[in-house]
Parts: sequence; C-alpha cells; structure tokens
Amino acid sequence: MAPLKSLESEYPIIDSDFRQFCASHAIFSVEDFLVHDIYVLMALAEEHDTSDRLKQAITQVLSIIDAQHQPWLDGLQLLGYSQKSKSILSTGCERIDAFLRGGFQEGILTELVGPSSSGKTQVCLLAASNVTKSGLGRVLFLDTGNSFSPTRVAQFVSSSSELADTESSKILPQVLDNIECRSVFDIFTLLDVLHQLLQNLRYQVGQNLRMLIIDSVSSLITPVLGGAGTHGHALMASAGFMLKKLAYEYNLSVLMTNHMVAGDGGMIKPALGESWKSIPHIRLLLSRGVLNNICSMSILRHPSMAIGERVEFAIL
Repeated sequence: MAPLKSLESEYPIIDSDFRQFCASHAIFSVEDFLVHDIYVLMALAEEHDTSDRLKQAITQVLSIIDAQHQPWLDGLQLLGYSQKSKSILSTGCERIDAFLRGGFQEGILTELVGPSSSGKTQVCLLAASNVTKSGLGRVLFLDTGNSFSPTRVAQFVSSSSELADTESSKILPQVLDNIECRSVFDIFTLLDVLHQLLQNLRYQVGQNLRMLIIDSVSSLITPVLGGAGTHGHALMASAGFMLKKLAYEYNLSVLMTNHMVAGDGGMIKPALGESWKSIPHIRLLLSRGVLNNICSMSILRHPSMAIGERVEFAIL
C-alpha cells in the first residue's frame, strides 16, 4: 500500500504534521498504519495540541482503506484468473471431497461457519494433517483460541487407512514439522502476520506453503466492530483484502472458521455481518447431530454449486 506522503495531494489533512506524528510511532505507510492499535493511536493523538486535526487525519486514512479494500479486477484479469492452473487439496474426508468435487481449492477463500462443536476445527485439523501427510507442502495454522491440537493431528495420521502403524509413526514428525502454528489473539497481530507472509512469499521465502488456516477469523474481528466509527470495518476490510491477495497472487488455499450469532426473529446467522459476507468465495455451513457424531455440511455460497446442497459425514 501507498506511503502516507503520497496521499497529501488528494487529502490535504494528511499533512507533514500528521506524517511526523505517525513517523514518531514508526508509521510511514498505510500498511504500517494498519498493524497499529487504532485505539492507542487515537489516545496518543489526544496528548497533542492539534489533537482534533490528528484524529480527523486518522479517520481519513481509515476511510481511504475502507474505500479501496476490494481487489478489483477487469474482465481480462478475471479470464486469466479463471484459466490459471489450480490444484484442489483433499480434505482428508472422502465424503467431503466427493461433495466439494475434490476438496478445498487453491486460490480460493473457503469459510466454515457453524455453532460451537459443529466440527469446524476438526475439519481444519484434518485438512492440515492430510496436506502435509501427502507431501503436498506446508500449512500455516493461525490459532486464535488455543484450538490447535498436535494430539488430534497424530490421531488423524495414525487412522489413515493407506498407512500401516509403523509408517504413520515414522511420518508423524514430518507432518507436524510442516504445520506451522502461530497464536494470534487480535486483529492487529493478524494484519502483521499477513503482511509478513506477503513479504516472505514475494521474496520466495516459504514457497512450499499450500494452505493458510485461520481458526477462527471472527474471534479476531468481532471485538473491533460496533460503535459509530468506521475503523473496525476498515480493519475487517483490510484483513479480507490481504487474504484475497494471498489466495489470488500466491495460489494458496485459505480456510477460515466463523461462529454464529442471533439474527432477526431469533434465527442464527454467521457473524461479521453483510460487509464480510462477500469476502469468502465459498461459504459452508456445518452442524452436528445431537444424538450422534454425524456432521453435515451445506452450501451457503459457492461459484458452481447450488445453495442448500448438503452432505453428511463423520470425523472419528
């Protein structure tokens, strides 16, 4: 994203005084701005004689981010994108693979939504273990709530039908070594991690990365939403932009989870509202039976499948 200085001609409020204030906190570009806690920045602005003008400039930068968050493509770019060779990564569950016509697509953002204990994290762990077990590449798992379980990954590897017990015990260290788990507990850390990942991939560091998992994205974004300001939605939009950029430019399969909230009339719906709804290319609803261990997956959004299509599966 642009250096702050380049914005002054169009937005005079982003002047040398504001840039000097930002520079004192190591902020020189829009990306630097995004990875800082906006609440802290506002509080620091309050300490200055020109606090009102500084806060107006902060709000202006957030508005710029909000207006430019979507990676717009023209028709020719879209054609090239659709023709680009893309792999499909098996989920590790035959019934899900058959339902999704192979598994999770590279270059695509897939979101798993559902209530607690519906199987979202289990699908993520199964997919991560299957990608690395098959030798396809590495997985980056961003854990927002201590959900990552090496023990569960080991169970998935040991229960693999194509591996004997001795083989699974030999391959397990390789599987775990190729899943990088990072704890991320707020939106600012997420943006920092995504920015660093973009830099690494741009300079060909970690080129064997095939899948990025965020469990869960809603727990990071929900705390900054609400209120009269736009900064929360701007941060959400920026996270969505960076995730799409990673998927599109580096052909990653991005898998995210999202929880459910109460909607109109008591009906539950995915969290993060209408603004986030357009971010994932594919949105899958998960649920689990009350009396058994059978889960179901149904289509909420998909470029080539009908809404409401459904499959049942079990993850042991």
